[in-house]
Amino acid sequence: MHAQYLDTTQGRRIAYHKSGETGPTVVFLGGLKSDMEGTKAIHLEEWAKARGQSFLRFDYSGHGESSGTFEEGCIGDWHEDALEAVTALTSGPLILVGSSMGGWQALLLAKAIPERIAGMVTVAAAPDFTEDSYWAGFSEEQKQAMDAVGFVELPSDYMDPYIVTRRMIEDGRKRLVLRTPLALPFPVRMLQGTEDEAVSREVALRLLDHAEAEDIRLTFVKGADHRFSDETCLKLIEKSVEEVISSKVHV
Repeated sequence: MHAQYLDTTQGRRIAYHKSGETGPTVVFLGGLKSDMEGTKAIHLEEWAKARGQSFLRFDYSGHGESSGTFEEGCIGDWHEDALEAVTALTSGPLILVGSSMGGWQALLLAKAIPERIAGMVTVAAAPDFTEDSYWAGFSEEQKQAMDAVGFVELPSDYMDPYIVTRRMIEDGRKRLVLRTPLALPFPVRMLQGTEDEAVSREVALRLLDHAEAEDIRLTFVKGADHRFSDETCLKLIEKSVEEVISSKVHV
């Protein structure tokens, strides 16, 4: 099935797949440099189709089939993409499923359109990583390079070396969610692998402690890595989404 496209007010072209009619709409928010064809996104779509559940997956700009290049993007651009996608393509309550950077995006949506969020599931959520992981981990040489040339190149276990730009760091500072009150007045299920080398368990605990929420649970899966995509992990994501949907919808 071919992707459909949404032209945003920022002039970006967002590729997406939308299926099902029964609300609330489950929205999958992918990670940094991943796309909507990833294992978790496809698995959740199949789960949703079997239920007739309304489901949306899409590519941020600079990712997958959407317009733009990754190096030009930043957290704020991808937040705009996510906000436009859910505003234009869905109605009614939303259940957000955010993976890694998508977890940060889910939290930004919860701040932007709180009245529409009925629940959230995060998988290795990585809020504020541009500041707490990238910037905090840069050497003096890297920080100087950022000033001098406007970017640094980082190696990665999960992808080719990639460019972190000054724009990504500076924009990220405007989007931080762990430094100010973070109200999540709906069911939240956080999932985290103990062998995740990209997002540490400390990040999960920090988000758990920081969030203002009455119904929030964090589940650690011993041995699971950042991909969180084996059969056991996929079933746990499914079960978590079902649990959030069956909880009292607050919107």
